Order: sequence, then C-alpha cells, then structure tokens
Amino acid sequence: DVQLVESGGGSVQAGGSLRLSCAATGYSTSIGCMGWFSQVSGKERELVSTIKPDGTTTYTDSVKSRFIISHDNAKNTLYLQMNKLNAEDTAVYTCAADMGPMGYRGQGTQVTVLG
Repeated sequence: DVQLVESGGGSVQAGGSLRLSCAATGYSTSIGCMGWFSQVSGKERELVSTIKPDGTTTYTDSVKSRFIISHDNAKNTLYLQMNKLNAEDTAVYTCAADMGPMGYRGQGTQVTVLG
C-alpha cells in the first residue's frame, strides 16, 4: 500500500524554523506532483506549496520567501523548510502526492508557533 508519512512538526517560537519531511513508500508508479497542505481546525484546507518532477515549484503568497519545498528522489522524501515562522503558520500540515491516476495524502503533522 502507498503510504505518505510526515514528520518534523512540533512547537517553535515565532521567528524560528522547522523542516517537515514526508516519506513515500509502497508505490510502484512514478510520482507526479507533490505538495503540502495546511489546515486550521474549522477552516478550509489550504495548498501551501507544490513541486513537480521537473523541479517547478509554487507557493501560496503568505509563505513566499519564507518556505522552501524540495524533494530528494533517492530517499523518496518530500521536504518543507519553514523559516521565519509566525502564529498564522500554526496548522496541521499534510503532504500529498499524485501517482498515476491516484492521489494520496498523509495523516498530517502539527506545527504550533508560539508567541
């Protein structure tokens, strides 16, 4: 079975940094677009950033110049480097991947920015 497992969340002071990881296992088709969503309880899920196999990236306006998405093909792992965090970044972050005709999501990891 395909699994996406996030890690790296936690609590951090405002202005600090975190790096989220998303390890993909159990797939046999090539991975297409991958990305990160954020969701605050009671609000709509928001697409934060995406990366295509050719390396093309997108970012929602609120994280541009602060977050960096990357993918390590050898480790089958997606990353989100989050810098200059602020309280508005507090959310559950979930990774997602397109594999063939299917889309997959992980369970999410909580990021809490204090202060």
